[in-house]
Amino acid sequence: MSNHFAQFGPLEDAMTTQNWALHHSLLSPYLNNGLLHASEVISAAIKEFKTGGIPIESAEGFIRQIIGWREYVNGMYWFLGPSYRENNQLSAERKLLPLFSDPGATKMACMAQTVGDIKDRAWVHHIPRLMLLSNLALITGTNPQEFLDWMREVFIDASEWVMVPNVIGMGVHADGGAMMTKPYAAGGAYISRMSNYCKGCVYNPKLRVGDSACPFTTLYWDFLDRHRETFAKNHRMSQQVFGLNRLSDLPELKIRAQEVLAGLEQGII
Repeated sequence: MSNHFAQFGPLEDAMTTQNWALHHSLLSPYLNNGLLHASEVISAAIKEFKTGGIPIESAEGFIRQIIGWREYVNGMYWFLGPSYRENNQLSAERKLLPLFSDPGATKMACMAQTVGDIKDRAWVHHIPRLMLLSNLALITGTNPQEFLDWMREVFIDASEWVMVPNVIGMGVHADGGAMMTKPYAAGGAYISRMSNYCKGCVYNPKLRVGDSACPFTTLYWDFLDRHRETFAKNHRMSQQVFGLNRLSDLPELKIRAQEVLAGLEQGII
């Protein structure tokens, strides 16, 4: 806490190859497996904040993750019931991609790094989980239950009550918006802005067509196009869907998307 707590807030949502933990507490395995109680962690955080060495954005951000998000997820798990796990309202049926098991089965620097980190430590922080792993599963149309089972297997803090709402509701929007009002889909521009993964990667996050186009960028727009009618009714997605009308290369993009999906299935993209 004395080494990392102060920097948690400013860097909470960042991703970097230079530091695998990046000021995150690493307490989730102990919390989720019952070795620590949330109230103990909150009390310790407040005590440290009161010493005056912790900025409010770090204290507030950390405490909010526990009593704001973690406790909310716990409540939603029990409220939504056992059948919630089987939701697949976007009809996503793709088999789990090889890169989730083998970091060598992709040329995408961000995914190779993240899956490699999971193999090394059975842990990455919440932004790679949401905006890389879940985002890719979402925009490729990967089956939610296959992806959920994989997440349950590979993470050290993967209690059932934690993973089901986080994956089915937040990660892959398989519940049609029962838990979250919009899907957390993003292209390469987001990853480039929030990380250093794109530097040196063979794919360009600014491109959506062509052999060097970032798969995230291509598949983001293809995902919006595939679900255009569904998302047009969502006021939080209408602007993104409207952006499809400005794409003069949409036919070319749809062809490239099929090439990307085939390449991901073969483990060569």
